Amino acid sequence: MPSRYAGRPVLVTGGAGFIGSQVADALVQAGAEVHILDDLSGGRRENVPAGATLHVMDIRDAGVAGLFEKERFAAMMHFAAQMDVRRSVADPVFDAGVNVLGLLNALEAGRRNGLERVVFASTGGAIYGEPDPEVNGGGPQPETHPTRPASPYGITKLTSEHYLWFYRALYGIEFVALRFANVYGPRQNPHGEAGVVAIFTERLLDGAQPTINGPGTQTRDYVFVGDVVRAVMAALDAEGSDVLNVGTGVESDVNQLFRVINERVGAGAPEAHGEAKPGEQQRSVLDASRIAERLGWRPEVPLEEGLARTVDWFRAKRAGAGA
Repeated sequence: MPSRYAGRPVLVTGGAGFIGSQVADALVQAGAEVHILDDLSGGRRENVPAGATLHVMDIRDAGVAGLFEKERFAAMMHFAAQMDVRRSVADPVFDAGVNVLGLLNALEAGRRNGLERVVFASTGGAIYGEPDPEVNGGGPQPETHPTRPASPYGITKLTSEHYLWFYRALYGIEFVALRFANVYGPRQNPHGEAGVVAIFTERLLDGAQPTINGPGTQTRDYVFVGDVVRAVMAALDAEGSDVLNVGTGVESDVNQLFRVINERVGAGAPEAHGEAKPGEQQRSVLDASRIAERLGWRPEVPLEEGLARTVDWFRAKRAGAGA
């Protein structure tokens, strides 16, 4: 479907990665002039769609200013990030450098060169913390839920949202910050907590035994990457600025996740538990009613279907690599 940015230059930072590359696919299909900025530390060249221009560069580099000056991007889809919660705890300075200073580097370049709009990949669970029993009865967390980030990663994402409000107020750059639930699907790297679907899938396909941290009763809101891409594109074409949750409102525990993937792979692996990770959040689930009202977005892919698609993608990728 054509975008109002069709024919205009749009930058996707982190556009060779899991979510960013699939947003880049959608932008190419919508007729935008797509540029990707990625240092390829986590992204892959093979993810870059035909028709997009790849700029291999760190979001913190001084060269970002020259790129904005040359291309005059109308919009920026910001996915470049340090996304590992545990690494953020181990090295908060690095986390802040990438997630806050990297964003500011791009925003400063953008405001000097006509940037009109930003769609920012934020986070739900890491910003809200555990569901508050006094908010929505402890159920799905709305955007008005208290923000109690328990990791430097959550802190930097919330800080970035505040900077986006500042750049809107002072320079007129509109934005939508999308607070994602746990995104999963094809192209996901088995990296960090958010990569549990990819981790389980790869290990089971290898015939190895995945380990579930702790009792496996910790819950997350798992949202399929195709649904997320639709939310991102809707946010790009919307008017004004907002902060919106992107999730399903459904909690699923890790044990359930393991059972579904195990069955789809046909591995017949036993359910093996290891030690719990210290300080791990026990529950996370997002209320997505606001984005339904504002943008008309609703999740369409149920968890079992999304997991089946994901396992099939990983299996097909292995078959192709072995051919």
